[in-house]
Amino acid sequence: MGMAERRRSLGYSQEQLAELLGVDRTTIGRWESGRSTPQPPQRPGLAEALELSREELDALLTGPQRSSPEEVRRAPSNGPSAGEPDEMIRREFLRILTVSGALTALPIDDAEALKDGVRRGAPEDFARMNTHLWQVYQLARSKGAVYLLVRDQLTTLNDTLAGDTRGNSRPLLNAAADLLQLAGEVAFDANRYSDAAASYALAASVSKDAGAYDLWACALVRHAYVDMSERRYSQAAQILEAARTLAERGDSALSTRHWVASVQAEAYAGLRDLASCERAMDRAEEVTALPVGSVNGGWLRFDGSRLAEERGARYVQLGHLDLADEALKAALTQGALSSGQSFRRRGTVLADLAVIGAKRRDAEQVIEYGREALRLARASSSGYVARRLQALCGEVGPLRRDQRVADLGAEITALGTS
Repeated sequence: MGMAERRRSLGYSQEQLAELLGVDRTTIGRWESGRSTPQPPQRPGLAEALELSREELDALLTGPQRSSPEEVRRAPSNGPSAGEPDEMIRREFLRILTVSGALTALPIDDAEALKDGVRRGAPEDFARMNTHLWQVYQLARSKGAVYLLVRDQLTTLNDTLAGDTRGNSRPLLNAAADLLQLAGEVAFDANRYSDAAASYALAASVSKDAGAYDLWACALVRHAYVDMSERRYSQAAQILEAARTLAERGDSALSTRHWVASVQAEAYAGLRDLASCERAMDRAEEVTALPVGSVNGGWLRFDGSRLAEERGARYVQLGHLDLADEALKAALTQGALSSGQSFRRRGTVLADLAVIGAKRRDAEQVIEYGREALRLARASSSGYVARRLQALCGEVGPLRRDQRVADLGAEITALGTS
């Protein structure tokens, strides 16, 4: 039995089930046709509505769907959404992988190829353009605004790789691995997990072809975030251990290994391993001893400026609320005093402070920080902040009896399905 059959057996129309869950009817249509799947925060409510256990719901969603071709054809499409592949960008990913694999098989004279490439300026031009795109991505309130720029750059880079008969592959492959990671970031922020995972995997493959250990490690770190967003902390820890090994073979003057340690701390916190989490955070804080130039502002941006908020977020995961509250409020104050804290970054800290309020059963703290985080999530269209707010909805428990908290929860649910 598919999801549509289960819904009908319980007497729900798509509209009735959508209203019960606080989502749009088109979302139910996409779930039933298999064109997308519910996000983790939406699954408990869906399981309850369909009178299934979480395991039964997972089996229902991963098993073959029985929606008729007519249902699939009628399912409305409003452009790319969570879980739907963006075919244009996916084709660009696969073309880069195919072309890079062919190029690295060619017998080439690396020195002559690099000399020729520098004379023509192509690899350096791509590197400069990628750096510019990362800066645009960081500054953009809505990360999706960078999408078309990234797609156009991917197309241009593909054309250059395809026409490179001299075998000037390594600098171009570095540029491709860099750009694929940015494309993955855009997809991840929009909750398009399958596209993000595909781009990170391809970035790792291209980095391997280029022998670029730091780029390779960073691609794996970003892939681990996809697993952690779906609470697969054991899988994330495995990927991060591989990233740690690669980073140790990379450039010791870069902050790659320190970023790996910071993200390992998040995975360990998810596994409720306090000792390993704190050891990883201590390794991450060693980034402060690195010389200027340890980050490039693009595919590697970890400079230690977020250590306070990251430690606070880890303490939230582990349930050490007093330590978390102190670290996060310090991070919020530091951010308010500087102009460098993005909407996404500030919204994440606010969402974590709201979660602390929920765990303490403090409705005032939930409302104060949750409302502001919601405002920033709307202003930035950040799927990442929206996911953090959805985690808040799972923590409020008996506070739902407070109408203000209930209204906030409804607005967060609507944000996550828009």
